[in-house]
Amino acid sequence: MAEYQMQESNLPNEEGKPTFYPRMKLWNQVDLEYLANNINYASTFTPGDITGLVRSLTQEIASQMAQGNSVKVDGLGIFTPSLGLRPGKEREAGEAENRKRNSMSICINNINFRADKQFIEETGRRCILYRSKQKPLRSSQRFTPEQRLKLAQKFLKENPYMQVADYCRLTGLLRDSAAKELRKWAAQPENGIATHGRAPHKVYVNAEF
Repeated sequence: MAEYQMQESNLPNEEGKPTFYPRMKLWNQVDLEYLANNINYASTFTPGDITGLVRSLTQEIASQMAQGNSVKVDGLGIFTPSLGLRPGKEREAGEAENRKRNSMSICINNINFRADKQFIEETGRRCILYRSKQKPLRSSQRFTPEQRLKLAQKFLKENPYMQVADYCRLTGLLRDSAAKELRKWAAQPENGIATHGRAPHKVYVNAEF
């Protein structure tokens, strides 16, 4: 059984009135070991077989994307690599006298995934939704400032850098509030957050690295 809440959007409608959208309430996050054990009950494969196969599959998908290919897994979706600039590198401008960005300035910074229609439909067939009895908070009220700081620190331990848009998605804050709070965290050395580059290309990084 799954529950949903009607969450208030950060952006009002054209008339300035609040708008709401359905949001599934997630209870927890399951890992590969959990999935492998569940599959084991309905198949002749051992959890070790399943885990090994999935890891081999992810490595091969990564290898193919590293060679410039997108990867389609029927029934699952399409994986496509996304490029970005390394922390502290400014975007290339069109003027001839400006410095060009070389391969050392560019990296894979994300993997885009587009779910297969069949995968979406299969999930929908298995899902029975009930409206949650708990009243949802505004997205910006889900976390205290201390919790938002910990989210930022955790993100920077797992990723090379963070942009203001990343912090917005993590915390639910609007862009101006998110940018202001990130500047506050970076101004306090004990938080372990530093900056690279200058606006509009400034990013936030783990000060320990």
